[in-house]
Amino acid sequence: MKIVTEQEVREETVHAVARKMMAAARTAPKAKGVDNLVIALFTREDIAEISAKMIEMARRDSLPDVFLRDAVNILSAQAMVAFGTRIAPLGVSPCGMCGFADCEEKKKHPDHPCVFNTGDLGIAIGSAASVAMDNRIDNRVMFTVGRALLAMGVFGEEVKIVYAMPLSISGKNPFMDRNHEALVKKA
Repeated sequence: MKIVTEQEVREETVHAVARKMMAAARTAPKAKGVDNLVIALFTREDIAEISAKMIEMARRDSLPDVFLRDAVNILSAQAMVAFGTRIAPLGVSPCGMCGFADCEEKKKHPDHPCVFNTGDLGIAIGSAASVAMDNRIDNRVMFTVGRALLAMGVFGEEVKIVYAMPLSISGKNPFMDRNHEALVKKA
């Protein structure tokens, strides 16, 4: 009899759920039906590279310890999904929720977020997180990882906002560790 243990299929399971998360994010509702999202799956090897970038950024730029903490925490992930958005005003009128009078004025500030782009990104991340939850995959949404991915230019210059969600199957969610001192020493 050949027994397949849970440990033997963890990574395969996480990757299968990650793919479903990506589909959920893609099919999430979007303002005016305009899709500005980018979504990508990262493996353990990619995660190690991203973690190293986070450590480099934290030390070079004197960033808060949260960057080092998350850099260590993501190394426990079997996979990670990142979600980003391009910034493209949608021409909704009247609006002005971005702080500018209208989309024409906003276009003069291309790096300033459009609330619909960021709203769509949040809805997509929420849809993906619900898939992880439904499948009992440990996760956490991290802006720190998104900052590293932006610095690495992973999604190109058009993508201005990125979040990432490391994924794990383990006895305890490793992304909730908040012992700053111990984690910072590891980094």
